[in-house]
Amino acid sequence: MADRRVLVTGLSGAVGSAIRSALEERYEVAALSRSGVDGVPDALNFRGAVQDAEAIRPAFEGVDTVVHLAADGGAHSSQGMNSGWDAMLQNNIIGAYNVFSAARDAGVKRVIFASTGATVLGYEKESPWSELVSEDDSKTPASWPNVTRDSEPKPHSLYAVSKLMGEDMARFFVNTSDMSIICLRIGGVGAKDVVNGVRGRSIYCSHADMAQMAVKCIEAPESVRFDIFYVVSNNKYGYRDISHAREVVGYEPTGSAETAPKA
Repeated sequence: MADRRVLVTGLSGAVGSAIRSALEERYEVAALSRSGVDGVPDALNFRGAVQDAEAIRPAFEGVDTVVHLAADGGAHSSQGMNSGWDAMLQNNIIGAYNVFSAARDAGVKRVIFASTGATVLGYEKESPWSELVSEDDSKTPASWPNVTRDSEPKPHSLYAVSKLMGEDMARFFVNTSDMSIICLRIGGVGAKDVVNGVRGRSIYCSHADMAQMAVKCIEAPESVRFDIFYVVSNNKYGYRDISHAREVVGYEPTGSAETAPKA
């Protein structure tokens, strides 16, 4: 399927690095970034900030699928999820609108939008989920309900709020065009494929599982117009539902926090 061109924004970030080889094995991969991405051919290495609608438009011509990862607030961001409103507005909200708009106008069939598991981080402040991420193992419950795509969002940062706005923006574009958009509420994917701390046992996502989900969504049938999937590995203490992704796109994680290296 090398004749299918997939454009990735933010390819050099933690998630982009995790999925890059899997995409390059299957597709013609183009990149859109501020300063270019090492190893991507010049003809496919587009430069432009997602806040600049006109500058990014050439990157979308001839593209089948866009994987939109570029954002402020991720693993490589200087302030993490604590960036302020102006950064969230420009990079995450206006940036997502510009990407969705350019994709629609270029006839792109599908966009994979990197949302975040931080949209439901508030559950970790409440019982029984708080016990899952507690340093005190004696408090670990025997069972707990999973948080699903239909559960109430509980953001605790403007980063999470910006991603929820991106999800609603995706609904708008799907409802007003022929384009499909799949939103991924990504868990703990770091630059290194390791479990970070006690909380990591609940939200860890291996690089292989992240790559699998990206491919599954790119190749999902046309009938999948809009959806939201959590992206975490098969963690014993996980609380984010992966059964929906299993049912819709056949996601079968092979990693787990119990077998992965620890930071």
